[in-house]
Amino acid sequence: MPRVVVNPERCKSCEICVHACPKECLKIGEETNASGYFVVRFESEERCTGCLICGEMCPDLALQVWK
Repeated sequence: MPRVVVNPERCKSCEICVHACPKECLKIGEETNASGYFVVRFESEERCTGCLICGEMCPDLALQVWK
């Protein structure tokens, strides 16, 4: 089953990946990183297809998608 790993220190809470995900597997979390940004959270392994769109759209390379 695919999964998305978020590097919290690279995430700047831009939400590009959240809006790009066709299955709505990513959400902005409540935890902040050292820079004060809210970090994206991967919420649904069941819905994730491993399409890689979130990782390709992230301008800060904060996401890794594993199939």
